Amino acid sequence: MGGLSVWREVRQRLPHESVVYLADGKNCPYGDRTKEEIAALTRAAVVELIARGVKLIVVACNTATAVAIDSLREEFDIPFVGMEPAVKPAALATKTGTIGILATRASLAGELFLATSAKYASDVEILPVVGEGFVEAVESDMEQTSEVRERVAEVLTPLIEAGADQIVLGCTHYPFLEGVMRGVIGERDVTLVNPAPAVARRVEWLLEQGDMVASEEHKAEYSFVTFGGEKYLARITEKAMEIATQDDNQ
Repeated sequence: MGGLSVWREVRQRLPHESVVYLADGKNCPYGDRTKEEIAALTRAAVVELIARGVKLIVVACNTATAVAIDSLREEFDIPFVGMEPAVKPAALATKTGTIGILATRASLAGELFLATSAKYASDVEILPVVGEGFVEAVESDMEQTSEVRERVAEVLTPLIEAGADQIVLGCTHYPFLEGVMRGVIGERDVTLVNPAPAVARRVEWLLEQGDMVASEEHKAEYSFVTFGGEKYLARITEKAMEIATQDDNQ
């Protein structure tokens, strides 16, 4: 489900591009799996997408990006866009000098996050926290339950009390909990940093550089694939259409 937060931004920024969305509902969540498992599952998804004739692949999962993006770029001759840990924009924007990073265990242990954090650690205090249970809540359509609201409050409140005024959403599932998070934040001056818009801009740039942009006359088509069975496919498709309807009515 999480990658739909990225799908939304790509769809809005590139309305003439057709998109094939693959959701691995069978093996999600990836956050607590071994690196070997994550790499194998991500590769299988890439093979499936390439077989469908795509021209560029967005790895719309922070965990999969952290573990597998380098090996994918080495093996496959196609542009890849991964999820960058948005430490830099948060570090540049903070007024308190403290930023929070919400992510999975695998993402927080990834070399890219560790390297980026080390680069800015001398300038800001970085508070990394695992969004325990967040992915499962979104996958189960439980975002608005009291149980999830309490869990989000348990995770966010210590960050806010520690002075974090920028909180990075380091997992593509987390933007679907943004409304709940804002309820916890209230009137306090805290910004939630969603990397998805930057990913969409990167996709646009790569398509332009590679002369792969769809013509304005091209009618975009959206298709959905999953390893999670027909029931999960129906849920993904329904969720995507709800997102599209909300965006189109704004």
